[in-house]
Amino acid sequence: MFAIEHFDVVPDLITMSKSIGAGVPISAVTGRAEVMDAPNPGEIGGTYGGSPLGCVAALEVIHMLQQERLIERANAIGETVIKRFRRLQEKYETIGDVRGLGAMVAIEFVTDAKTKTPNKELTAAILRECHQRGVIVMSAGLYSNVIRLLTPLVITDEQLEEALDVIEEVIAELA
Repeated sequence: MFAIEHFDVVPDLITMSKSIGAGVPISAVTGRAEVMDAPNPGEIGGTYGGSPLGCVAALEVIHMLQQERLIERANAIGETVIKRFRRLQEKYETIGDVRGLGAMVAIEFVTDAKTKTPNKELTAAILRECHQRGVIVMSAGLYSNVIRLLTPLVITDEQLEEALDVIEEVIAELA
């Protein structure tokens, strides 16, 4: 459920917000008992913590994650996208890196495969052309040379393949 679970690290605290309420404002802090028990009442909190509506929404989100096996779905989406992007990376030197965790996957564009010089212009052109073809993707990264995908976990395999087809076509035309 959390990115931290993919690594050999045990956090003292985890903060959560945004998606845990599916759009209803809520936030949460959880952690080891000795850390959570150390502050006095009211010293750990936030603007959106404890709202009754937010709590109901968060419980429903957890229920849906479990019921619809969305954690497993996130990993399957990520594997599909990474596999597809790595095949593209073998074909195009302008793809400097492909990386991801779960359903969040990034493809990085460079001007030179050896120096990994960021290619912001190519990334922007790919974004524009994808948008023209109905696939909304966004740039990320310090140099705006990364396209980050975070598809909805309820996307169908057909929808995912259609979007990846468009992205691949655009890269083939512009790279």
